Amino acid sequence: MSFCWLLALLLGSVELYRARECDVFTDLNLHHSIIGTDLYVKLLLYTRASVTCGQELSHHNLSAHPQFNITKPTTFIIHGYRPTGSPPNWIKNLTQELLVRRDMNVLVVDWNRGATTIYYPKAVSNTRDVADNLTALIENMERNGGSLSSIHMIGISLGAHISGFVGAKFSGKIGRITALDPAGPMFTGKSSEERLDPTDAQFVDAIHTDIDVSYVHCVLPAWGFRKPVGHIDFYPNGGADQPGCPKTILGGSQYFKCEHQRAVYLYLDSMKRTCTSRAFPCSSYNDFLGGRCLDCNTYGPIGCPVFGYEIIQWKKYLVPETMAYFTTNKKSPFCKTNYKLDIVIWNHDTLRGYITISLHNGSEVTNATTNHKANTFQKYKENSLLVQFDKDLQNVQKISIKFSKGNTLHFKYKLRVLRLRLTHLERKDSPLCRYDILLEDNKEVTFRPIPCEESNF
Repeated sequence: MSFCWLLALLLGSVELYRARECDVFTDLNLHHSIIGTDLYVKLLLYTRASVTCGQELSHHNLSAHPQFNITKPTTFIIHGYRPTGSPPNWIKNLTQELLVRRDMNVLVVDWNRGATTIYYPKAVSNTRDVADNLTALIENMERNGGSLSSIHMIGISLGAHISGFVGAKFSGKIGRITALDPAGPMFTGKSSEERLDPTDAQFVDAIHTDIDVSYVHCVLPAWGFRKPVGHIDFYPNGGADQPGCPKTILGGSQYFKCEHQRAVYLYLDSMKRTCTSRAFPCSSYNDFLGGRCLDCNTYGPIGCPVFGYEIIQWKKYLVPETMAYFTTNKKSPFCKTNYKLDIVIWNHDTLRGYITISLHNGSEVTNATTNHKANTFQKYKENSLLVQFDKDLQNVQKISIKFSKGNTLHFKYKLRVLRLRLTHLERKDSPLCRYDILLEDNKEVTFRPIPCEESNF
């Protein structure tokens, strides 16, 4: 009897050890990419009870995984094309940030065997099979009491369109799809049935970071999809030329992937809640930079939408294919601080030029430049500009401002400012004002702001 008891104890210990082993994302390399891989979809389950230890989930026997609680929300993370076969380096952070936000099931969809190939069209053809695999799983979840409306699919690149294919299978009843720079090659120009579109979920939000075309992209197109695909589509920095990414091929592999991957890192940054990126719905990036889209009253008491995980709060205020813009810093924290600068001049002649402005609080300085195009200043006509600072300073004590014609071949003009008003677009702080300032071309003037005379504005 003692021997049987000991054997049972040992077998139990082995099973316990196995249960504690972590399943990991498939790690391949360039060799696999060259010879090609056969599609296999592995689902890695993470919960608050196992934040860092994934367990492979059976597609058919959900009850075999007691940690998988069908009554809780479920978020799928679906990666894209993996030409080198390496695991995505952002998977761990994204999984953990999601579990910090909410008690849920996080399913990392590992289809690296199928995404790892030098032949991109093969990976594209595999997206339909991945979608069928996930559809079967979700049908099983639904049979066991799961709710389609509690499902959130976060798709990166090709993963965005996989999410769309799954959503279409359920007639758009899935709760939410988030598309992080949805793939462009072989999807651009396709009908809505052949790619992600707003009807694929109850709410679809997207971010576009790599929609440009460069001299190298004549051979290798931009990885991102240009047109809107959701209820709201964010275009940071206009959707291209992301700050901090290499501008030439001398930047090595980062030149080809930095802008495409920036969508993931911007989304991750938004989840940390160190600061927020307020976006402004607008018809074009130039109109946004020109300060023509700063009215946020249309979007209820919470104002213009904030990019990131919490965008679902704006669902009732948005119509499909709302395009929203914001700018970012080169690195985390990526969010900038938005002000509106109102200037009235009293020069007799119309002047054109650029404004550079800095804020000081005694120990720190932050800068902004209106340099996307020259501003036009006319006598007694208020000119409203959007100025965006790299960080948010509290208790601004001094303001420095410089006017530049941007043309050294002409006579140096003087901009006679009748009144200047700087308004924070996030906080409810009182605007900062100054009156009667003379700005000589390319000469910075520093002053202390004073309370605004509201009757003058």
